[in-house]
Amino acid sequence: MPDLINGLFETSGALFILLSIIKTLKDKEVKGVSWLHVSFFSGWGIWNLFYYPFLGQWLSFCGGVAIVISNTVWCTLLIYYSLKRKQYA
Repeated sequence: MPDLINGLFETSGALFILLSIIKTLKDKEVKGVSWLHVSFFSGWGIWNLFYYPFLGQWLSFCGGVAIVISNTVWCTLLIYYSLKRKQYA
């Protein structure tokens, strides 16, 4: 049961990050969000991809894959639009 709950939290987190991805793509700019914290949580997520199988928590692992992908996409967009803004500033 704890694996199921954690897996649902991980998957829900990925869906909420998807909202940030959609907003960033729509706005085509970054304001008030640092790529540093997104990078940190992406790194933590990558660690979890090793750690969850070690614990036998496969539902958490699947949710972790989703959150790593969404965090990586969002971080890439944040860096891209931040650099683009500096280029044209």
